Amino acid sequence: MVGRIGTVGMLVFALGACAGGGGGPAAPSSAAAAAQPSPAASAPTSQKPRVDEVERLVKAMSREEKVGQLFMPVVYGTAADTVSGENQARFGAQTPAKVVAKYHLGGVILFPANVKSTAQVVRLANGLQAAAKRVPLLIGTDQENGLVSRMSALMTDLPSADRIGATGDTEFSRAVARATGDELKALGVNLDFAPVADVNLNPRNPVIGRRAFGDDPAKVAKMVSAAVKGFGEAGVASTAKHFPGHGDTATDSHTGLPVIKHTRAQWEKLDAPPFKAAIDAGVDAVMSAHIVMPKLDDSGDPATLSKPILTGLLRDKLGFKGVISTDALNMGGVRKKYGDGEVAVRAVLAGADLLLMPADFPKAYNAVLGAVKSGRISEARLDASVTRLLTLRKNRGFLTEAPKASAEQAAKVLRSAKHRKLAARAAG
Repeated sequence: MVGRIGTVGMLVFALGACAGGGGGPAAPSSAAAAAQPSPAASAPTSQKPRVDEVERLVKAMSREEKVGQLFMPVVYGTAADTVSGENQARFGAQTPAKVVAKYHLGGVILFPANVKSTAQVVRLANGLQAAAKRVPLLIGTDQENGLVSRMSALMTDLPSADRIGATGDTEFSRAVARATGDELKALGVNLDFAPVADVNLNPRNPVIGRRAFGDDPAKVAKMVSAAVKGFGEAGVASTAKHFPGHGDTATDSHTGLPVIKHTRAQWEKLDAPPFKAAIDAGVDAVMSAHIVMPKLDDSGDPATLSKPILTGLLRDKLGFKGVISTDALNMGGVRKKYGDGEVAVRAVLAGADLLLMPADFPKAYNAVLGAVKSGRISEARLDASVTRLLTLRKNRGFLTEAPKASAEQAAKVLRSAKHRKLAARAAG
């Protein structure tokens, strides 16, 4: 998502969002296994199966709460209790905390207008978390480093993807992502809309360019995989974007609707490898692109609203089980054909779980809620998205208890000597 930040009252959003794990205990030897009673033999006959915590939470939520979990809007102000006319006009609630509570929001995305100082962002994040009553918030931002760096006023000036790609060093990609994640986590941000998994195939591309690791699919895939692992090591959720691939376009999806005429075979060769690599590396989320690929879906709808692309390709073919996020729903590329309410409904029907930055939030929220009530979006479909969103939290360790940032700790982590030294590697 791209945006130009003017006054808090007039935010037009620029380039960006646009927005594992070790093994378990060793298996027993065959002899030891044979000596052990089977679970069926040893379990008491009266024992009830343990209910998964995610499942329990989903069942406990009202329909309104579940719908709220799908949304991640912008809120206005630098503190959770900041009174803002923008919040009142856009949400019917004066403060960020009241917006979160009113709509049972699943997440909030931060922009430079929300940022003044390290201690202030920590207080904002903690205050937003305190307003979320059922489950902790996903607090996201676009920190790709380089051109799209929402927290650049506070964080280490780490190298952009193109500079990392030029080194050919995957461990460098991993280290930069780890450092980025460490700094974001210290601020209270738990979801980064990075890394960019697009392959920069078109030199005239006005949207991707330096945000990509390069123009070679295999090399980009290795860099993306390494970055995903680095974010995971920091304990911050990562997002590969923009699926099915925004690299071969000369149109800006913030103002227009790009058309990419890759055949299915070309897509599999040129666009898909970095997304496959991200999924194999355990990426938490994948962001859709507001682009049309007629050879993948001939409906004329952008990928964000395409079930053949989001469900058919991303879920079924690539086997992705995590969260699918839309790119920002206030962008021109997705708003040309349908109204702001219908766009949100169609994104869910296509397979999206997280609805990012709708242009008219009440209209989008009420449209999705109405579609669930009417049966157009089934309860099972809604529950599937909420389950994935809660599972992301569980995987990152904050399903039932909100992470609490510390200003003192953040001051030690942000722009540390270690991270500045890492940043200097690309320059040297």
